[in-house]
Amino acid sequence: MQRKCEPCAGGIVLDASGRLLVVRRSKPPSAGMWSIPGGRCKPDETAHDACVREVAEETGVIVEVLRSAGRVTRDGPGGVLYDIEDFVCSVRGGELQAGDDAAEARWVTRAQLDDLDLARGVFEALESWDVLPS
Repeated sequence: MQRKCEPCAGGIVLDASGRLLVVRRSKPPSAGMWSIPGGRCKPDETAHDACVREVAEETGVIVEVLRSAGRVTRDGPGGVLYDIEDFVCSVRGGELQAGDDAAEARWVTRAQLDDLDLARGVFEALESWDVLPS
């Protein structure tokens, strides 16, 4: 039986100091764990546009997509597969404030990232794409 695959997008956002924007998820999958902001694409929405929208909804930060970083597939609830394209983004404005599916949002250094309870595969993906914070 073929599993349903849902297109998703995430934003790898680094500020001028080289800190990474992360959110603590409030809903499954990975509720209570830290990750980069992102979520499902709406019907007829590009992954690029979904990235910008999801980052703004979850963090209040307005971003511009610079480039695609890579793609991962993750298990979702109910047997769904999430096909996630992650983008490297720059900050264009906004004010940091957790919203939507994020219980918390913050900027973290590399040392602080090591102390967070990260969702499965986040660190490995960031490391393989060479986009870890300073």
